[in-house]
Amino acid sequence: MASSHFLCSHHVFLPSYNSFKKSQSHLSLFKPNGSSSFHSNSQFKRIRAMASDSNTPTRRQVEVVYNPEERINKLADEVDKEAPLSRLTLFSPCKVNVFLRITNKREDGFHDLASLFHVISLGDILKFSLSPSKTKDSLSTNVSGVPLDDRNLIIKALNLYRKKTGSEKFFWIHLDKKVPTGAGLGGGSSNAATALWAANQFNGCLATEKELQEWSSEIGSDVPFFFSQGAAYCTGQGEVVQNIPPPVPLDIPMVLIKPQQACSTAEVYKCLRLDQTSKVDPLTLLEKISTNGISQDVCINDLEPPAFEVLPSLRRLKQRVNAASRGQYDAVFMSGSGSTIVGIGSPDPPQFVYDDEEYHDVFLSEANFLTREVNQWYREPASTSASTSPSNFSQSIE
Repeated sequence: MASSHFLCSHHVFLPSYNSFKKSQSHLSLFKPNGSSSFHSNSQFKRIRAMASDSNTPTRRQVEVVYNPEERINKLADEVDKEAPLSRLTLFSPCKVNVFLRITNKREDGFHDLASLFHVISLGDILKFSLSPSKTKDSLSTNVSGVPLDDRNLIIKALNLYRKKTGSEKFFWIHLDKKVPTGAGLGGGSSNAATALWAANQFNGCLATEKELQEWSSEIGSDVPFFFSQGAAYCTGQGEVVQNIPPPVPLDIPMVLIKPQQACSTAEVYKCLRLDQTSKVDPLTLLEKISTNGISQDVCINDLEPPAFEVLPSLRRLKQRVNAASRGQYDAVFMSGSGSTIVGIGSPDPPQFVYDDEEYHDVFLSEANFLTREVNQWYREPASTSASTSPSNFSQSIE
């Protein structure tokens, strides 16, 4: 909006709030939280106004100084307060289980666990836009094989939010998928949590984060964890989330190695034998990690033996990573029910992953631990290397 000079006998006329509202569509620079910033090269303007007294012929010259840029920015802020949120892009990070103890088999056939969950810097990008549809959401993605209907946890989450709140908003969603599926990294659960958080933002935060966390257990047992601050001691089936301060430095590097083959969680649990699981108290593991950091003896995963039974090549992969590390990694373990092998302490994969034809198609990514601020969602790190193949560690697998 160009600044103007007004020469008048009594008043200096400034642009009105209503006239600015009519032109709000011309504001094109929006901050992520919905506020906008209007930039102008205008400097302070000096306006000369001639005023006269009707009883005297004397004319007085008055100089009024004002800053139109400051006024426009204030008006823009007022407009933004009333403007509805229409687009939102969010980072949807995955997690690793630093340790995973299976403590009990319940009467309903499910198992109780005790685990240190931690968010890491590998994640998907979810882009949300309000849809004019009043009946359905529309989901697209950059990879094949991902369901786009209500089998997808993103759609399940949005349906759940509408059911709980009575919201009538529907969305266009694009999923830029970087986290592999069947990896034991909770990528789908993170997508669901992110969708719930996004829907709540679009609806003016009708629900508290505690309510979102409670509702999310209806989608899956790993989903509530992502409403922690990034590190949590989880029990029950995973849905009982105790938020804890990060027990290890966030900048510890790690490498993720996932073969093309995935582990079926159901098959892994079917092969689980409780009498062969670790007997170490999980709270003891948590205390050791908080005191001494991550080491091989505390990174216990009771699902490794049954996962290795389901996928014998995964056992060989872990053994080879351990043998080749020569102290490179503080610990090597499987995350969740597999099939990702995690090496803590270095972002670099062992050389054999590059050299052996058997591993030419594995998924590789470096990562580090991640947390979020209160009332903010997770933020994508400034620099990440993810979804890479051994043949080119800086490019994505097709």
